[in-house]
Amino acid sequence: MNKLKQIWSNLRSSFWFVPSLIVAVSIALAVALVEAGSTGSEQWLARLARWPRLFGSGAEGARGMLSTIAGSMITVVGVTFSMTLVTLALASSQYTSRILRNFMRDRVTQVVLGIFTGIFTYCLIVLRTIRGGEEIGFTPNLAVAFSVVLAIGGISVLIYFIHHIASSIQASNIIASVAAETMEAVDRLFPEKPGDGPVDGDEEQSPLSLPEGHWQVVAARGNGYIQNVDIAALLRLAREHQTIVRMERSIGAFVVQGTTLASFALADPPKKEIIADLQAAYSISRYRMVEHDAAFGIRQIVDMALRALSPSSNDTTTAVMCVDYLTAILARLAPRQIPSSHRHEEGELRVITIGPTFEDLLGESFDQIRSSAKGNVAIMLRILGALQTIGGLTANPGRRRVLRDHVLWITEMAERTLESAHDRARIETRLAPVREALEDEPAWCAEEEKQTKNRSAGALDGPRTAG
Repeated sequence: MNKLKQIWSNLRSSFWFVPSLIVAVSIALAVALVEAGSTGSEQWLARLARWPRLFGSGAEGARGMLSTIAGSMITVVGVTFSMTLVTLALASSQYTSRILRNFMRDRVTQVVLGIFTGIFTYCLIVLRTIRGGEEIGFTPNLAVAFSVVLAIGGISVLIYFIHHIASSIQASNIIASVAAETMEAVDRLFPEKPGDGPVDGDEEQSPLSLPEGHWQVVAARGNGYIQNVDIAALLRLAREHQTIVRMERSIGAFVVQGTTLASFALADPPKKEIIADLQAAYSISRYRMVEHDAAFGIRQIVDMALRALSPSSNDTTTAVMCVDYLTAILARLAPRQIPSSHRHEEGELRVITIGPTFEDLLGESFDQIRSSAKGNVAIMLRILGALQTIGGLTANPGRRRVLRDHVLWITEMAERTLESAHDRARIETRLAPVREALEDEPAWCAEEEKQTKNRSAGALDGPRTAG
């Protein structure tokens, strides 16, 4: 299943798959219209003769028109490819090369390329069927007329594509697109209702005792990044062999061939079949994917912020936008429970996973941006506002403690790098509401608890009064 998902993802990210499908459809359409014009030709000719200026071009006229449309469409295909490559080069140099895959997955670009190549192929197929001169004359008037409709549609598509390219290269659209994809991954990986299993943090309250003995390691069979892990397959392996499987590398980590990928709690080395099944549960490729790795989406936005804060760019506005969208991602995650790393089945511990924690994703979002924003009061104020917003959405003591740590680090950096007394005063003024919002118990939580107690008291007083 992981292999099929990886193949489908590669197809979606290619410039040839969708255009190939559209070309196949255009070939089928050309054949169908030619056949429709050849079967019952007398009936079709009688109907088309009513519009001689539109359908009365003859064999030579049809050839000339189809040749013109085909030649212009293949020229437009070259222009479209050139525009796309220029866009990829600009995006890579101005933002980060890690967003190129997002541009290649752009369905609009793939469909536009497919439409132009499809019109070209359609004209070739119809052109091949025209007969004139000494041969038996045949002109597929219906198919020829439809080629004019396709050409007019191609012009409209070209105009829209130019608008799309100009819009897609804007920083706000690129950042918003990556953020939307990352939030989809957050929704998929950390649903609002995670189920009945334990959640992250339960192990700290009731630590689990792992079996003593040897852990038999399984090595990676290739180099690359872990794109996905089939947890269901790991559970099945652990259940069938009555053991525990422990992940040694997390999703998004780079593994080297021959190094440890996972471990079995077995006394004897596992058989080759077990090793092959475990290795098959891991999808390893040359790049990371956001679908099962929300940290990679955050990484892309952070890279754009770092590029904007570099001395060569000095684009604080773009960096501020990156912080804003990172805030939106973490705000989506803050009130949710992260599934526990210990997966049980029928009360037995079966799999120990390695997954991202809230602390990891928060640090991935702001650590490097904070380090690169020395002396930049705008970024410091924006991060403080982000921490306040995120803290207002969670009552988890551990998460609020981590947020307070980030506030402390921003304060220390401001004292060390801000030379202007005015800028330091702005930071101090902003710190007061942020610290208040990140108290051990948020105000909204205390008020909610108070209302719950009042409702309970009212429910108890009611029967006594009635009695």
